[in-house]
Amino acid sequence: MNVPEQRAHRARVFHRIRRGNIPEHRARRGRILYRTLRVISAVVRRLPLSFARGVGIVLGHLGWHLLRHDRRRALANIGAAFPDWTPRKRRTTIRKMFHHLGMTLTEVLWLPNLDADTCARTTTFEGLENLRPGEGMVGITGHCGNWEWIAHAIALRTPVTVLHRGRDEPKMNLFITDLRAKVGIHTIERGSTGAAREMIRAIRHGSILAFLIDQNIRAESIKVPFFGRPALTAIGPARLAVRMGVPITRMFGERRNGKMHIRILEPIIVKETDDPVALTARLTADIEAQIRRVPEQWVWMHDRYRERPKWEVKIEG
Repeated sequence: MNVPEQRAHRARVFHRIRRGNIPEHRARRGRILYRTLRVISAVVRRLPLSFARGVGIVLGHLGWHLLRHDRRRALANIGAAFPDWTPRKRRTTIRKMFHHLGMTLTEVLWLPNLDADTCARTTTFEGLENLRPGEGMVGITGHCGNWEWIAHAIALRTPVTVLHRGRDEPKMNLFITDLRAKVGIHTIERGSTGAAREMIRAIRHGSILAFLIDQNIRAESIKVPFFGRPALTAIGPARLAVRMGVPITRMFGERRNGKMHIRILEPIIVKETDDPVALTARLTADIEAQIRRVPEQWVWMHDRYRERPKWEVKIEG
């Protein structure tokens, strides 16, 4: 996002507040959180990465003890996904997940340090030959490892555009979009006026248009298998790839040996005759395979199997 685009985005945010679309108490809470994060980020990015991650582990450990509702839901979800695991193994994995999420938070605050040099020291790649700099394509990943780190690291090599669900707190949106903009990541707010045109333009201009499709969201979705159960999954990315006839690249991150390891799978060559439902099922299977590789690095407290009749697309036949 260039400087004029950042200014335009800020203007839209503040216009929403002035119109009253954002409740004042929520806007005030967002401003406080935004300023707090700015201060904490200024401190964290001056820390060695290993120390910042250590702080994250402490925060995650507190979350394990304090966020009882999330802990119970995560244990129930992982129990359904891995019914053969012992209760002890499930608890150990979910405790590690909380540690992982704490580290993810502090890593995100540390990310302004990520340039070509620090990326070379902190990040390893597998399948880098599958990246096609400057070629427009659809990018798919999940909430595995650190998804923001993936976007930042890839953006150092080729243009990246991400679809973003705007938060209710406008200032928090600014924090996230400004963070991405520092490495040239363009952010499109899902559901905004002109979002569809922006997505098409991004691909035509040689950007990877990146989507997270491992959560149940308010978007047109179809049910595909996920850990043996039908789960609503956004079909839009597959439809867009089919419509434009562009490849789909899948990118996954995992924290490994003190570094962020990013795997880039061989692109799926998409034809206009391909079935978006089958593509969505294949992409979801790839995400499931990544979760099985490192189950402690996925967000298990998410309500993945929630019913959303309004958003479910009925497939005939």
